[in-house]
Amino acid sequence: MILDHLFHFGPLDAVALLWLFLGWWAVGRVIERPPTGKPSVSVLMRDFRRAWMVEFVTRTPRIFDGNIIGSLRQGTTFFVSATMLSIGGGIALIGNADQLSGLARDLAQAEAPAGVWEIKILVILLFVVDAFLKFVWAHRLFGYCAILMAAVPNDPQHPAALPRAAQAAEVNIQAAKNFNAGLRSVYFALGAMPWLLGAAPLLLSSTATIYVLWRREFASQSRMVMMRSLPEREG
Repeated sequence: MILDHLFHFGPLDAVALLWLFLGWWAVGRVIERPPTGKPSVSVLMRDFRRAWMVEFVTRTPRIFDGNIIGSLRQGTTFFVSATMLSIGGGIALIGNADQLSGLARDLAQAEAPAGVWEIKILVILLFVVDAFLKFVWAHRLFGYCAILMAAVPNDPQHPAALPRAAQAAEVNIQAAKNFNAGLRSVYFALGAMPWLLGAAPLLLSSTATIYVLWRREFASQSRMVMMRSLPEREG
């Protein structure tokens, strides 16, 4: 039935939607695989996470490290809950066609079948669902990291100390990678919301979202600070 409402969308809607998804994919790829010599904040943080686990081996006691992992898991839990509530709210809105049509008239001052607004909200929900799945997996990986850290021997001279710490670092990096991907999906979910107002607002908001993410990863003050104290990179 949703397919019957596709003719209500014009070429500009198709272009704006393509730009939204293309930007989401391209930004994620560039951030995780940046050009040589211009690492993103996410890539720089990988080095600091590895350096953290090296310091962790010799730190006594290790309460500080446990607190950090606990804080990371709590932050991830917050976003899991927030995205779950958003998914429920979006599904409830789609299920109430009359309320959805009234909201659409208030926002866009335009008459259109409820199915048109359902499609627009479904696009937003796609990003929210992707974020939810990424946050759930990140939460689990941070838990794995905590267990791997607990398995690191207290004796820094133990032959398994550094290898296990390195394993914990890589799992930590994967957890952060999924967490960051979830955050990007949240950004693009917010960027997709102006589509309720029309195709042109979607184009503008998508462009703004891409710019904000690029700037925070490649041109932010925090990145400059990290570059000044960059730990030695391996490989």
